[in-house]
Amino acid sequence: MNFHLVQDRKNLSDLLSQVKQLAEGYFEQQKEMAPGRFVEDIELKNLHETGIGAQLTLEYFAKNFSDQIANSAGPRYFGFVTGGSTPAAIAGDWLVSTYDQNACGGNDTIAPQIERQTIHFIKQLFGLDESFFGSFVTGATISNFTGLALARQWVGEQHGINVSDEGLSIPLKVLSGTSHSSITKSLSMLGIGRKAIVKIDTLPEREAVDIYALENFLKRHPDPCIIVGNAGTVNTADFDDLEAIGKLKSSYNFWFHVDAAFGGFAACSEKYKHYLNGINHADSVTIDAHKWLNVPYDAAMQFTKHKDLQLKVFQNSAAYLGDPQKSPDYFHYTPENSRRFRALPSWFTLMAYGKEGYKEIVERNCDVAYYFGQLVQGSADFKLLAPVNMNIVCFTLNQPHLSDSDIRNFLNAVRDDGRVFFTPTVYKGTPAIRAAISNWMTERSDVDVAHEVITMVYKSLKVPI
Repeated sequence: MNFHLVQDRKNLSDLLSQVKQLAEGYFEQQKEMAPGRFVEDIELKNLHETGIGAQLTLEYFAKNFSDQIANSAGPRYFGFVTGGSTPAAIAGDWLVSTYDQNACGGNDTIAPQIERQTIHFIKQLFGLDESFFGSFVTGATISNFTGLALARQWVGEQHGINVSDEGLSIPLKVLSGTSHSSITKSLSMLGIGRKAIVKIDTLPEREAVDIYALENFLKRHPDPCIIVGNAGTVNTADFDDLEAIGKLKSSYNFWFHVDAAFGGFAACSEKYKHYLNGINHADSVTIDAHKWLNVPYDAAMQFTKHKDLQLKVFQNSAAYLGDPQKSPDYFHYTPENSRRFRALPSWFTLMAYGKEGYKEIVERNCDVAYYFGQLVQGSADFKLLAPVNMNIVCFTLNQPHLSDSDIRNFLNAVRDDGRVFFTPTVYKGTPAIRAAISNWMTERSDVDVAHEVITMVYKSLKVPI
């Protein structure tokens, strides 16, 4: 056996202790570390002939790279809708790597059984009917991809075509008001095409679809189609009227996919759960765990009421895998054959904090977002672009003739201050800034700091930028 492998196995306890020390050092600094940073391209080194062993590799990483990691898991990262990782989720994730399970085999290990239990927990948390089948996938993009793959199969069968066997030979229309970019990406990957998206008018000063405009389109185009309902848009956390869309199914022939990547967490709170009224009309649903569930990246869930179609699309036929029609194994139902045990961190955090824990996180984050919106609205330097519905604050600089580069220059200066991080966006044609608040540690004091930073940077840049 290789010398370094022998030594590393012998010294594994010391190695893990050093990893723990490095991790603890990071967690102790989470309130102070820069949530965003700019890192220059590194010089690419040649691969060692013999290697240097795990301990020296860890030391090299700690010395050369660890201080350049962005603290995106910290309480003042307001960029993408990214939660951190709860303590319980971190414990679960470390064990995922330790056990290194391929979580697809039905009864070969407890891993897929825990995944089924976790999916059951999640359906209860989000108020999804028991009729939904669910599984873990890598993220919201692949969850949307999976739901739209089933929709493609369904539309094909409405025309008497088994798309999974024969390929796509019919044009498809995908209707939505303010769909996420991952929907368009998924349509490209599925061979449906980006141009299949039909943008339906939204309500005035809203990102929610106009139901009358949607129904009028359905009346004029009676062929089977796909409707993507949005439960939490990324700019303003706006929600389509899912109940109204669902009721249209009694009169029109369409597949109803709901993208509730982060908005699904409205179900955790009595105050916000009404936004999800009608979600059980959906044929497929996307919810992302590495957003508001606050587990490490590489974790989302897909749900559908059409498990039979999911098997048709994703079955993996091979002699050593047995009959797909009789197998419960996940490699017959998801895009991957080999699957990381990504459900375990979610199981850990749900067991640890339960319904009450997530109710508190969601309501505190929404309260903090509303408070930040008030700070923005009360400032002469900034302009709030939309009401704060839940956890997203969409605003811009209060000056005329803004360009995208103005916003980027401003946010680069905010990032370089090192205390808070935002991402740019465009809202109804206006270059803007989006604050997405979904971290389990974030409190009002964090957005006080954020407001202090953006005000200081705005004044230092001496308008106009």
